[in-house]
Amino acid sequence: MQCFKFNEEWKFEKLDRNSQLKAFQGEKSSIQVTLPYDAMIREKRIPDCPAGAQSGFYPGGVYTYEKVFFVPKKWKTQDVVLEFEGIYGTARVWINGGLAHTNRNGYMGFMIDLKPWLLYGQENIIKIDVDNSCQPNSRWYTGSGIYRDVNLFIGTELYVPKDRMRITTLSVQDEIAVIEVCADIKNITGTGTEAECTIEFCREGKTVAKEVQHVVFLQNTIETIRVQIPVLKPEKWSPEHPNLYECRIQIKNGDTVCDVVTEHFGIRVLTLDPIRGFQINGETVKFRGACIHHDNGIIGAETFAEAEWYRCKCLKEAGFNALRSSHHPMSRTMLEACDRLGMLVMDELTDMWNRHKNPYDYADIFQEQAGQWIEHMVAKDYNHPSVVMYSIGNEIQEAGTKQGSWINRSLCNKVHELDSTRYTTNALNGLNCAGKRLKVIMQDVIERFGMDAKSGGDGGGSNALNSFMSLMSGAKGDFFATHPLVSEALEESAQSCDIIGLNYLRGRYLLEHELHPGKTVLGTETYPADIEKLWELVEENSHVIGDFTWAGYDYIGEAGVGIFHYDGKENFTSVYPERLGYIGDIDLIGNRRPISYFREIVYGLTDRPYIAVGRMERIGQKASKTAWMFKDNISSWTWAGHENQIALVDVYSSGDEVELFLNGKSLGKREAGKKNHFTAEYEVPYKPGVLRAVAYRCGEVIGEYQIVTAGEVKKLGVEQVTENEQNLAYVKVWLEDENGQLNMQEVKKIYAKIAGNGELEGFGTAEPAGEEDYFSDCATTYDGYAMLAVRKKNPEKEEEIHIHFFAEGCEEIEIKIGERKSEKR
Repeated sequence: MQCFKFNEEWKFEKLDRNSQLKAFQGEKSSIQVTLPYDAMIREKRIPDCPAGAQSGFYPGGVYTYEKVFFVPKKWKTQDVVLEFEGIYGTARVWINGGLAHTNRNGYMGFMIDLKPWLLYGQENIIKIDVDNSCQPNSRWYTGSGIYRDVNLFIGTELYVPKDRMRITTLSVQDEIAVIEVCADIKNITGTGTEAECTIEFCREGKTVAKEVQHVVFLQNTIETIRVQIPVLKPEKWSPEHPNLYECRIQIKNGDTVCDVVTEHFGIRVLTLDPIRGFQINGETVKFRGACIHHDNGIIGAETFAEAEWYRCKCLKEAGFNALRSSHHPMSRTMLEACDRLGMLVMDELTDMWNRHKNPYDYADIFQEQAGQWIEHMVAKDYNHPSVVMYSIGNEIQEAGTKQGSWINRSLCNKVHELDSTRYTTNALNGLNCAGKRLKVIMQDVIERFGMDAKSGGDGGGSNALNSFMSLMSGAKGDFFATHPLVSEALEESAQSCDIIGLNYLRGRYLLEHELHPGKTVLGTETYPADIEKLWELVEENSHVIGDFTWAGYDYIGEAGVGIFHYDGKENFTSVYPERLGYIGDIDLIGNRRPISYFREIVYGLTDRPYIAVGRMERIGQKASKTAWMFKDNISSWTWAGHENQIALVDVYSSGDEVELFLNGKSLGKREAGKKNHFTAEYEVPYKPGVLRAVAYRCGEVIGEYQIVTAGEVKKLGVEQVTENEQNLAYVKVWLEDENGQLNMQEVKKIYAKIAGNGELEGFGTAEPAGEEDYFSDCATTYDGYAMLAVRKKNPEKEEEIHIHFFAEGCEEIEIKIGERKSEKR
């Protein structure tokens, strides 16, 4: 089918009392927008927001999107299908006044056959009512409205419907791979006919294999072609070498080309066992995984290929090789980024089954629609080599019940009916699964460890559970994880999944091998600061195939899980104006935090040391702490006003020793590496200058790292951080002294002015508790940085976008989209 973007010239309106009054008075309150357009990120945050910290204090609402479009008469003999990749909120789609479809799961794309509704040779009206006013309905920020692409598909005579071509690697060796292509072809000619179908594989523009099939069609039928094609000396797909091929199917009826369909695919086969672990093309791969949410930070839930690529690239460069889409299916554009960058994917179905986690979540429709959700997820994912497993749920409350175990098996079987090439798991949490057993389990925990008087947060939703879970780390958590009643709760669900997925249950990794010696184990969600012990278990046990940290990239909502409070406030108590989880290895605008560099060292991916300094303005202050938090430190040696005060300095290193130098003077050698938890700790009286760390192994230098004191901010640095922009570009801006040194201490308000073929789509920072919105022309720096998202007004135009940044005391700086003005600091 031919695909056309259907994103332009929509009228958007928020429906409330004011808009109703304006309509009654004959005034228009709608604006013209181009999709994707997240309505929630444009709402004013309010302290008494019903979802509170779960949504980052963004309220929901009721909205309409309307578009007028002309339908040519020739469409009467063609198939016309409209795809919505994502609408968050209950969406009712009206076409020329008729209700064509209702969709309630905001993470599931859906298609509508427009033929019964269209008026040919004239203007048509499509209107989408979106109701996201029932709050809370999620444990994180969701966005509202049409936050992903809308696509129009046209099928003529003979065509392959959307998502009906499946490409499977049957076998692969160095000399040859065998690829099966299976495609449905629909005949809408009204008569019986014949067609010539050419299937062609291309690699970097060159044809590497080709097959032609002749197909006979009866009237108004769908025929399936299935062909096995050998590829000589295949270039295999793996995280290290994400080689992609293109499969092209051309359908000809006589001399007429009816349809041309292309899909990218990777040549790879998967195997799984407890001895060799998880293998791609016969090579064992350990999952260095990151859990992520779906939002794109300063642009909210809006899904652009450039934004998804940027997040994926940041995570890949930080050492991750796998992403878990938490807790809903991944976007098509993020899957494409993972294919191209070499990122393995665990695609997840849902956060709940029949039991509610929030009053207005999807529990009421799960039983009726779960099968449809799986069908959509598998059809979307099938040709993506990055997708290697499906998770059928996250921390499902009824997973420890008899009914839950039956549902678990049914879902796994449904997945395997649709896709036998990938594996299933379920992110099981002992606290959720324990159910009525929990009282006895906790009595045993208290008897062993005593009672913790601080039980934590309020507000329900994620707050109550997460607060409780924060007590279950360390030795207490391991005792809980291995309790016989926890084993009883997990047993039946663990049996029916291919991979036993465990959330915050590292104490079970070895026990599971005793209980299920034929199974593999995966840490589907784990505490960030626990990575040293977790990775030791992964490396030393073949049946433990990897780890997924919560979380890889910071996100909006579930606010405060990782925010350090120094004023007596507690985490999980829904503190306004906290907006971000603040728990990512990578912050909201793509900068790596110290935990990220520590993790990279633990993974064994670098010998370069790293220096992190506790925030000196917090010296002597006591901070709140949860199990998800690492340390409140940054890699900076700029602390004006703190001269001669003691700085707490960590040097992270894989070397067995490190040596720290301040302004060329050695502060001594300290043990590091695995024997000292990869960390050497120093107490250093702060003096401006250069702080340098040298790492040694067996007496030999293996790496160096230094941080330099910055002077007063005199200018701005700027860099375009996205590539190949079609619709959106990110530009990062930061504060520098006169020598170009990054200053993370000073705080300035940076202004942006956009000219040419661009308009503001977001401007903000990684500040977790700021009150600035993301649609102002200015942003106050956080740790020296801000980032701007600019959207092309007309993607078809070659006209440049000019962005001018200026701040008090700094020289104005300009960047043109497509150019690199300076290097990233």
